[in-house]
Amino acid sequence: MILISKPFIGEEERAEVNAVLDSGMLVQGPRVAQLEGQFQEKTGARHAIAVSNGTAALHVALLAHGIREGDEVITTPFTFMASVNSILFVGAKPVFVDILPCCFNIDTAKIEAAITPKTKAILPVHLYGMPANMAEINAIAAKHGLAVIQDAAQAVGARFMGRGLGELATACYSLYATKNIHCAEGGMVTTNDDLVADRCKLLRAHGSRQRYHHEMLGYNFRLSDLHAAIAIPQMNKMNEIIASRQRNAAFFNANISNARVVLPTFPNKSCATSSICSQSEHVWHQYTIRIVSGDRDQAVKTLNENGVGSAVFYPIPANKQKHIIDFGFDGADVPVAERMCREVVSLPVHPGLSAADRSRIVEVVNAL
Repeated sequence: MILISKPFIGEEERAEVNAVLDSGMLVQGPRVAQLEGQFQEKTGARHAIAVSNGTAALHVALLAHGIREGDEVITTPFTFMASVNSILFVGAKPVFVDILPCCFNIDTAKIEAAITPKTKAILPVHLYGMPANMAEINAIAAKHGLAVIQDAAQAVGARFMGRGLGELATACYSLYATKNIHCAEGGMVTTNDDLVADRCKLLRAHGSRQRYHHEMLGYNFRLSDLHAAIAIPQMNKMNEIIASRQRNAAFFNANISNARVVLPTFPNKSCATSSICSQSEHVWHQYTIRIVSGDRDQAVKTLNENGVGSAVFYPIPANKQKHIIDFGFDGADVPVAERMCREVVSLPVHPGLSAADRSRIVEVVNAL
Protein backbone atom coordinates (compact mmCIF):
# COMPACT_ATOMS: atom_id res chain seq x y z
CA MET A 1 0.00 0.00 0.00
CA ILE A 2 1.25 3.48 -0.91
CA LEU A 3 0.48 5.41 2.25
CA ILE A 4 -1.39 8.72 2.12
CA SER A 5 1.14 10.15 4.58
CA LYS A 6 4.48 8.98 5.92
CA PRO A 7 5.96 10.82 8.92
CA PHE A 8 9.73 10.84 8.68
CA ILE A 9 12.07 10.29 11.62
CA GLY A 10 15.72 9.96 10.59
CA GLU A 11 19.05 9.73 12.36
CA GLU A 12 19.30 13.51 12.83
CA GLU A 13 15.95 13.60 14.62
CA ARG A 14 16.92 10.65 16.81
CA ALA A 15 20.24 12.27 17.69
CA GLU A 16 18.51 15.51 18.71
CA VAL A 17 16.03 13.65 20.90
CA ASN A 18 18.79 11.60 22.54
CA ALA A 19 20.73 14.79 23.23
CA VAL A 20 17.70 16.22 25.05
CA LEU A 21 17.28 13.01 27.05
CA ASP A 22 20.94 13.11 28.01
CA SER A 23 20.73 16.77 29.02
CA GLY A 24 17.92 16.25 31.53
CA MET A 25 16.22 19.44 30.25
CA LEU A 26 13.00 17.85 28.98
CA VAL A 27 10.44 20.64 29.28
CA GLN A 28 10.35 24.01 27.55
CA GLY A 29 13.99 25.00 27.23
CA PRO A 30 16.78 25.74 24.73
CA ARG A 31 15.45 23.43 21.97
CA VAL A 32 12.09 25.21 22.04
CA ALA A 33 13.85 28.58 21.81
CA GLN A 34 15.92 27.27 18.88
CA LEU A 35 12.82 26.06 17.04
CA GLU A 36 11.13 29.42 17.62
CA GLY A 37 14.14 31.13 16.09
CA GLN A 38 13.92 28.88 13.03
CA PHE A 39 10.27 29.78 12.57
CA GLN A 40 11.04 33.48 12.77
CA GLU A 41 13.65 33.07 10.06
CA LYS A 42 11.59 30.83 7.77
CA THR A 43 8.26 32.69 8.04
CA GLY A 44 9.53 36.28 8.18
CA ALA A 45 7.83 37.01 11.51
CA ARG A 46 9.42 39.01 14.34
CA HIS A 47 8.07 36.64 17.00
CA ALA A 48 7.43 32.89 17.19
CA ILE A 49 5.77 31.26 20.20
CA ALA A 50 5.82 27.47 20.45
CA VAL A 51 2.77 25.74 21.92
CA SER A 52 1.56 22.19 22.47
CA ASN A 53 -0.40 21.77 19.22
CA GLY A 54 -1.97 23.62 16.32
CA THR A 55 -5.35 23.97 18.02
CA ALA A 56 -3.69 25.60 21.02
CA ALA A 57 -1.94 27.99 18.62
CA LEU A 58 -5.29 29.14 17.22
CA HIS A 59 -6.80 29.36 20.70
CA VAL A 60 -4.10 31.55 22.21
CA ALA A 61 -3.83 33.70 19.06
CA LEU A 62 -7.54 34.52 19.21
CA LEU A 63 -7.31 35.34 22.90
CA ALA A 64 -4.16 37.40 22.38
CA HIS A 65 -6.01 39.48 19.77
CA GLY A 66 -8.78 40.15 22.26
CA ILE A 67 -11.46 38.00 20.62
CA ARG A 68 -14.04 37.15 23.25
CA GLU A 69 -17.63 36.15 23.95
CA GLY A 70 -20.15 37.83 21.67
CA ASP A 71 -17.64 38.62 18.91
CA GLU A 72 -17.88 37.23 15.39
CA VAL A 73 -15.03 35.72 13.38
CA ILE A 74 -15.32 35.19 9.64
CA THR A 75 -13.85 31.91 8.40
CA THR A 76 -14.29 29.06 5.93
CA PRO A 77 -16.51 26.00 6.45
CA PHE A 78 -14.13 23.83 4.40
CA THR A 79 -11.45 23.02 6.95
CA PHE A 80 -10.45 20.75 9.81
CA MET A 81 -12.73 21.44 12.76
CA ALA A 82 -9.97 22.95 14.92
CA SER A 83 -10.23 26.16 12.89
CA VAL A 84 -13.80 26.59 14.04
CA ASN A 85 -13.58 25.04 17.50
CA SER A 86 -10.91 27.55 18.49
CA ILE A 87 -13.39 30.34 17.76
CA LEU A 88 -15.94 28.60 19.96
CA PHE A 89 -13.36 28.14 22.74
CA VAL A 90 -13.17 31.92 23.25
CA GLY A 91 -16.97 32.30 23.17
CA ALA A 92 -17.11 33.89 19.72
CA LYS A 93 -19.37 33.01 16.79
CA PRO A 94 -17.96 31.55 13.57
CA VAL A 95 -19.44 33.20 10.48
CA PHE A 96 -18.96 31.03 7.41
CA VAL A 97 -18.07 32.40 3.98
CA ASP A 98 -18.01 30.16 0.91
CA ILE A 99 -14.85 29.09 -0.90
CA LEU A 100 -13.37 29.13 -4.40
CA PRO A 101 -13.52 25.72 -6.14
CA CYS A 102 -10.08 26.12 -7.74
CA CYS A 103 -7.94 26.60 -4.62
CA PHE A 104 -10.44 25.52 -1.91
CA ASN A 105 -9.75 28.75 0.04
CA ILE A 106 -12.13 31.43 1.26
CA ASP A 107 -13.75 33.53 -1.49
CA THR A 108 -12.55 37.02 -0.61
CA ALA A 109 -15.22 38.59 -2.82
CA LYS A 110 -17.83 37.39 -0.33
CA ILE A 111 -16.18 38.47 2.93
CA GLU A 112 -17.44 42.06 3.19
CA ALA A 113 -21.07 40.97 2.91
CA ALA A 114 -20.56 38.85 6.05
CA ILE A 115 -19.19 41.72 8.18
CA THR A 116 -21.43 43.03 10.97
CA PRO A 117 -20.83 45.38 13.92
CA LYS A 118 -19.88 42.28 15.93
CA THR A 119 -17.17 41.13 13.51
CA LYS A 120 -13.73 41.35 15.10
CA ALA A 121 -11.51 39.10 12.99
CA ILE A 122 -11.02 37.16 9.77
CA LEU A 123 -9.55 33.67 10.09
CA PRO A 124 -8.49 32.42 6.64
CA VAL A 125 -7.28 28.83 6.23
CA HIS A 126 -4.44 28.09 3.80
CA LEU A 127 -5.92 24.75 2.92
CA TYR A 128 -3.73 21.87 1.72
CA GLY A 129 -0.71 24.24 1.75
CA MET A 130 -2.04 26.80 -0.77
CA PRO A 131 -2.07 30.39 0.55
CA ALA A 132 -5.40 32.20 0.57
CA ASN A 133 -5.57 35.64 -1.04
CA MET A 134 -3.91 37.56 1.78
CA ALA A 135 -3.72 40.80 -0.22
CA GLU A 136 -7.51 41.04 -0.36
CA ILE A 137 -7.99 39.72 3.18
CA ASN A 138 -5.58 42.23 4.70
CA ALA A 139 -7.12 45.08 2.68
CA ILE A 140 -10.62 44.20 3.89
CA ALA A 141 -9.40 43.85 7.46
CA ALA A 142 -7.65 47.23 7.37
CA LYS A 143 -10.75 48.90 5.91
CA HIS A 144 -12.99 47.56 8.69
CA GLY A 145 -10.53 47.53 11.59
CA LEU A 146 -10.42 43.75 11.94
CA ALA A 147 -7.71 41.39 13.15
CA VAL A 148 -6.37 38.72 10.80
CA ILE A 149 -5.38 35.36 12.25
CA GLN A 150 -4.14 32.88 9.66
CA ASP A 151 -4.73 29.16 10.07
CA ALA A 152 -1.48 28.04 8.45
CA ALA A 153 -1.59 24.57 10.03
CA GLN A 154 -1.03 22.94 6.63
CA ALA A 155 1.18 25.65 5.16
CA VAL A 156 4.58 25.67 6.85
CA GLY A 157 6.96 27.28 4.37
CA ALA A 158 4.26 28.57 2.01
CA ARG A 159 4.77 32.03 0.52
CA PHE A 160 2.31 34.60 -0.78
CA MET A 161 3.51 36.95 -3.52
CA GLY A 162 7.09 36.34 -2.49
CA ARG A 163 6.57 36.85 1.24
CA GLY A 164 6.44 34.39 4.12
CA LEU A 165 3.03 34.06 5.75
CA GLY A 166 4.51 35.27 9.02
CA GLU A 167 5.14 38.68 7.46
CA LEU A 168 1.50 39.17 6.53
CA ALA A 169 -0.45 38.70 9.80
CA THR A 170 -0.51 36.53 12.90
CA ALA A 171 -0.24 32.91 11.74
CA CYS A 172 -0.85 29.58 13.48
CA TYR A 173 0.97 26.41 12.47
CA SER A 174 0.58 22.74 13.32
CA LEU A 175 3.50 20.38 13.83
CA TYR A 176 1.35 17.26 13.99
CA ALA A 177 2.92 14.01 12.78
CA THR A 178 1.42 14.11 9.28
CA LYS A 179 2.38 17.73 8.53
CA ASN A 180 5.20 18.71 6.16
CA ILE A 181 7.30 19.64 9.21
CA HIS A 182 6.41 17.77 12.37
CA CYS A 183 7.44 17.04 15.93
CA ALA A 184 4.76 14.36 16.54
CA GLU A 185 2.54 16.94 18.25
CA GLY A 186 3.14 20.67 18.49
CA GLY A 187 2.19 24.11 17.23
CA MET A 188 3.52 27.61 16.66
CA VAL A 189 2.14 31.14 16.64
CA THR A 190 4.04 33.74 14.63
CA THR A 191 3.31 37.47 14.77
CA ASN A 192 4.85 40.88 14.19
CA ASP A 193 2.79 42.40 17.00
CA ASP A 194 4.82 42.76 20.23
CA LEU A 195 1.72 42.84 22.45
CA VAL A 196 0.16 39.78 20.82
CA ALA A 197 3.45 37.89 21.20
CA ASP A 198 3.67 38.79 24.88
CA ARG A 199 0.09 37.68 25.50
CA CYS A 200 0.69 34.38 23.69
CA LYS A 201 3.69 33.68 25.90
CA LEU A 202 1.62 34.37 29.01
CA LEU A 203 -1.36 32.34 27.81
CA ARG A 204 0.73 29.23 27.10
CA ALA A 205 2.14 29.18 30.66
CA HIS A 206 -0.70 29.82 33.10
CA GLY A 207 -0.51 33.58 32.61
CA SER A 208 2.94 33.69 34.17
CA ARG A 209 6.23 35.21 33.07
CA GLN A 210 7.83 34.82 36.51
CA ARG A 211 7.40 31.56 38.40
CA TYR A 212 4.39 31.61 40.74
CA HIS A 213 3.43 35.15 39.67
CA HIS A 214 0.30 35.08 37.49
CA GLU A 215 -0.88 38.11 35.52
CA MET A 216 -3.86 36.60 33.70
CA LEU A 217 -5.81 33.40 33.22
CA GLY A 218 -3.65 31.12 31.13
CA TYR A 219 -3.23 27.50 30.11
CA ASN A 220 -0.63 24.76 30.09
CA PHE A 221 0.05 24.91 26.34
CA ARG A 222 3.84 24.63 26.47
CA LEU A 223 5.92 22.59 24.04
CA SER A 224 8.57 20.26 25.42
CA ASP A 225 12.21 20.23 24.33
CA LEU A 226 11.73 16.57 23.36
CA HIS A 227 9.13 17.55 20.78
CA ALA A 228 11.07 20.58 19.56
CA ALA A 229 14.13 18.38 19.03
CA ILE A 230 12.30 16.38 16.36
CA ALA A 231 11.32 19.47 14.37
CA ILE A 232 14.69 21.27 14.49
CA PRO A 233 16.48 19.10 11.88
CA GLN A 234 13.32 19.03 9.76
CA MET A 235 13.26 22.82 9.66
CA ASN A 236 16.82 22.67 8.36
CA LYS A 237 15.56 20.46 5.53
CA MET A 238 12.34 22.37 4.90
CA ASN A 239 13.25 23.62 1.43
CA GLU A 240 14.18 20.10 0.34
CA ILE A 241 10.94 18.66 1.77
CA ILE A 242 8.80 21.27 0.02
CA ALA A 243 10.65 20.83 -3.27
CA SER A 244 10.04 17.08 -3.17
CA ARG A 245 6.32 17.58 -2.65
CA GLN A 246 6.22 20.15 -5.46
CA ARG A 247 7.95 17.73 -7.84
CA ASN A 248 5.48 14.98 -6.98
CA ALA A 249 2.51 17.30 -7.51
CA ALA A 250 3.93 18.50 -10.84
CA PHE A 251 4.32 14.90 -11.99
CA PHE A 252 0.69 14.14 -11.20
CA ASN A 253 -0.54 17.31 -12.92
CA ALA A 254 1.45 16.39 -16.02
CA ASN A 255 0.37 12.74 -16.19
CA ILE A 256 -3.14 12.31 -14.76
CA SER A 257 -5.54 12.55 -17.69
CA ASN A 258 -8.82 11.06 -16.46
CA ALA A 259 -11.75 13.23 -17.63
CA ARG A 260 -13.61 12.41 -14.41
CA VAL A 261 -10.91 14.12 -12.38
CA VAL A 262 -10.27 17.84 -11.84
CA LEU A 263 -6.63 18.44 -10.94
CA PRO A 264 -5.35 21.04 -8.45
CA THR A 265 -3.51 23.18 -11.00
CA PHE A 266 -2.26 26.66 -10.12
CA PRO A 267 -2.82 29.18 -11.45
CA ASN A 268 -6.29 28.20 -12.63
CA LYS A 269 -7.04 30.54 -15.53
CA SER A 270 -10.80 30.31 -14.92
CA CYS A 271 -10.38 31.83 -11.46
CA ALA A 272 -10.61 35.59 -10.94
CA THR A 273 -7.58 35.44 -8.65
CA SER A 274 -5.35 33.46 -11.02
CA SER A 275 -2.78 36.27 -11.12
CA ILE A 276 -2.47 36.03 -7.34
CA CYS A 277 -2.18 32.23 -7.44
CA SER A 278 0.64 32.44 -9.95
CA GLN A 279 2.70 34.41 -7.43
CA SER A 280 2.03 32.09 -4.47
CA GLU A 281 4.05 29.06 -3.40
CA HIS A 282 1.97 25.95 -2.72
CA VAL A 283 3.72 23.54 -0.33
CA TRP A 284 1.40 20.60 -1.07
CA HIS A 285 0.53 19.29 2.34
CA GLN A 286 -2.15 17.46 0.39
CA TYR A 287 -2.57 16.78 -3.33
CA THR A 288 -6.34 16.96 -3.70
CA ILE A 289 -8.26 16.02 -6.81
CA ARG A 290 -12.00 16.27 -7.42
CA ILE A 291 -14.14 13.42 -8.73
CA VAL A 292 -16.68 15.36 -10.78
CA SER A 293 -18.35 12.46 -12.56
CA GLY A 294 -19.54 9.33 -10.81
CA ASP A 295 -19.31 8.13 -7.23
CA ARG A 296 -16.50 9.70 -5.19
CA ASP A 297 -16.76 7.11 -2.43
CA GLN A 298 -16.47 4.28 -4.96
CA ALA A 299 -13.38 6.00 -6.37
CA VAL A 300 -11.83 6.04 -2.89
CA LYS A 301 -12.62 2.35 -2.49
CA THR A 302 -11.06 1.56 -5.87
CA LEU A 303 -7.92 3.52 -5.04
CA ASN A 304 -7.46 1.69 -1.76
CA GLU A 305 -8.20 -1.72 -3.31
CA ASN A 306 -5.45 -1.02 -5.85
CA GLY A 307 -2.85 -0.11 -3.28
CA VAL A 308 -3.12 3.69 -3.39
CA GLY A 309 -3.83 5.20 -0.01
CA SER A 310 -6.26 8.10 -0.11
CA ALA A 311 -8.39 10.18 2.20
CA VAL A 312 -11.21 12.71 2.09
CA PHE A 313 -10.30 16.04 3.67
CA TYR A 314 -13.10 16.93 4.49
CA PRO A 315 -16.40 15.04 4.00
CA ILE A 316 -18.62 17.35 6.09
CA PRO A 317 -18.50 21.17 6.02
CA ALA A 318 -18.11 22.82 9.42
CA ASN A 319 -21.56 24.42 9.21
CA LYS A 320 -23.14 20.95 9.06
CA GLN A 321 -21.35 19.49 12.08
CA LYS A 322 -23.71 18.51 14.90
CA HIS A 323 -22.33 20.82 17.57
CA ILE A 324 -22.38 23.79 15.19
CA ILE A 325 -26.04 23.07 14.49
CA ASP A 326 -26.66 22.75 18.23
CA PHE A 327 -25.05 26.18 18.76
CA GLY A 328 -27.35 27.57 16.04
CA PHE A 329 -24.43 28.66 13.84
CA ASP A 330 -25.31 26.54 10.81
CA GLY A 331 -27.25 29.10 8.77
CA ALA A 332 -24.61 29.58 6.09
CA ASP A 333 -25.09 29.69 2.32
CA VAL A 334 -21.97 27.83 1.19
CA PRO A 335 -22.88 25.67 -1.82
CA VAL A 336 -19.33 25.51 -3.19
CA ALA A 337 -17.92 24.21 0.09
CA GLU A 338 -20.70 21.65 0.34
CA ARG A 339 -20.00 20.48 -3.23
CA MET A 340 -16.26 20.19 -2.55
CA CYS A 341 -17.03 17.96 0.43
CA ARG A 342 -18.75 15.59 -2.00
CA GLU A 343 -15.98 15.65 -4.63
CA VAL A 344 -12.52 15.89 -3.04
CA VAL A 345 -10.02 13.06 -2.62
CA SER A 346 -6.43 13.49 -1.47
CA LEU A 347 -3.64 11.32 -2.89
CA PRO A 348 -0.13 10.58 -1.54
CA VAL A 349 2.30 13.43 -2.30
CA HIS A 350 4.85 13.06 0.50
CA PRO A 351 8.64 12.88 -0.06
CA GLY A 352 8.68 9.15 0.62
CA LEU A 353 7.16 8.35 -2.78
CA SER A 354 9.39 6.49 -5.21
CA ALA A 355 9.25 6.89 -8.99
CA ALA A 356 7.37 3.57 -9.11
CA ASP A 357 4.90 4.85 -6.52
CA ARG A 358 4.20 7.98 -8.55
CA SER A 359 3.65 5.99 -11.73
CA ARG A 360 1.34 3.55 -9.94
CA ILE A 361 -0.75 6.40 -8.52
CA VAL A 362 -1.15 7.90 -12.00
CA GLU A 363 -2.05 4.50 -13.47
CA VAL A 364 -4.77 3.84 -10.89
CA VAL A 365 -6.25 7.34 -11.04
CA ASN A 366 -6.39 7.28 -14.85
CA ALA A 367 -8.26 3.98 -14.69
CA LEU A 368 -10.95 5.19 -12.26
